[in-house]
Amino acid sequence: MVKLNLRLAVASIGLVAASAFAADKVEITVDAQKPGPVINKNVYGQFAEHLGAGIYGGLWVGPDSKIPNTRGWRNDVVGALKNLKVPLVRWPGGCFADEYHWREGIGPRDQRPVKVNTNWGGVEESNAVGTHEFFDLAEMLGADTYINGNLGTGSSQEMAEWLEYMTGESKSTLAEMRRKNGREKPFKVDYFTIGNEAWGCGGNMTPEHYTNLYKQTAAFLKTPKNNTPKLIASGGTTGHEEWTEYLSSHVTPTWSLRMDAISFHYYTLPTNDWKVKGAALNFPEKEWISTFKETLKMDGFISDAKKTLDKNDPAKKVGFYVDEWGTWYDVEAGTNEGFLYQQNSLRDALVAATNFNIFHKYADRVHMTNIAQMVNVLQAMILTKDDKMILTPTYYAFDLYKPFQDATSLPTNITRNTTYTLGDVSVPGVNASAARGKDGKIYVALVNTNPKESVDVSVNLDGAKVSSAKGRILTSQLMDAHNTFEKPDAIKPAPFSASARDGKLSVKLPAKSVVVVAAE
Repeated sequence: MVKLNLRLAVASIGLVAASAFAADKVEITVDAQKPGPVINKNVYGQFAEHLGAGIYGGLWVGPDSKIPNTRGWRNDVVGALKNLKVPLVRWPGGCFADEYHWREGIGPRDQRPVKVNTNWGGVEESNAVGTHEFFDLAEMLGADTYINGNLGTGSSQEMAEWLEYMTGESKSTLAEMRRKNGREKPFKVDYFTIGNEAWGCGGNMTPEHYTNLYKQTAAFLKTPKNNTPKLIASGGTTGHEEWTEYLSSHVTPTWSLRMDAISFHYYTLPTNDWKVKGAALNFPEKEWISTFKETLKMDGFISDAKKTLDKNDPAKKVGFYVDEWGTWYDVEAGTNEGFLYQQNSLRDALVAATNFNIFHKYADRVHMTNIAQMVNVLQAMILTKDDKMILTPTYYAFDLYKPFQDATSLPTNITRNTTYTLGDVSVPGVNASAARGKDGKIYVALVNTNPKESVDVSVNLDGAKVSSAKGRILTSQLMDAHNTFEKPDAIKPAPFSASARDGKLSVKLPAKSVVVVAAE
């Protein structure tokens, strides 16, 4: 009886605390009368590198596989990705790109050379998936294409010839070679980058050295005028932020030189320690809050880059592409360390949504991002095991945010926020963004980072008359809620509604949740 009374007392205290917290309402103002820049659909871009089971087994099984496929691509995975309206895919790497030679991935598959993937696991690379196969996938998805050129072990000539092979309209030898290999009309190349992580696995270069190589190479990357990709310089990462400054101040556009964007890479590590990054599941609350502390640094990185670019490129001709981002944990026990296979939980979904809200804030410069990676690698959308497939919480975060693709951003200001604190670490309790979708509706996205406390949120849609607000929510009782092959639907979105009156939304935002509602 004493124990029971104690439990009731503790429960009562918890209810009182929750009620007190909920009474402290978060105030958000969305200016519906001042439309901002369009949120480029490619902010929701994907990344498929030749790494682990990211392509082979995860996406590609070959046309002779018993697993249902279309020309070798898994039907279940392709169907799930089409549902996300994947706008863009980056290929073939990553670190792999700077050791990839495109000629080894064309022609009859049984005649392609077998190489060793020295970057990821030391496994054999069959080259079964090459240029033609990649574009086949992109066309099935209806996605833009982002090709990563080889500056590490390649050359300006190799990249120039690859572009000619892909885009050539003439009767040149390379264009005819493409036709002989089964593709009459040119492939559409939307983006092309020169090298990858030149500061590290792409060659351990200085910004000065890379910039000179970029300028030299860019001069020779020529395509027909109707098929000219945006040209991207491989930029920095944490500790190498100066690359944005150097590139933007030393690449001056001329008739023979252009630079449409500078890339940036940032991964969220709960521990901020590459040797022991933290577990994907069964993690303590201190690693929940530290994960959000680390991922929120993305705002500062983009803000600093924006200031640099606004100084050196006031005309805003140069984009800032975060073409690798996501969570990076210790690999799952019993898996190849080089395959970067990790589970995916509710925490990852909230991290993804938090980053989306940051990207929306900087829509004038951030025109593309690529989560790492699409299938079976790091913060994946999908996990596969033989003929089975599961959708991850991150998949569902992308699904919730689909209306933001090519939507018009709306200024969003949190004037009164809560703070989630654990020990000596504190992060904002709520983060948010809003936009007017192509359908005319106002979409509001909300994330509650607190894993224990709900919060009441008041959203003032300044200048808009709304009578309803409905959407979906992703949440769970467990911080590490995740789907498995045994329980594939353990966590998935559920319907959600908020009250709408006099241009205001009243939202009861549960603990550790992400919500997207449409107001109309």
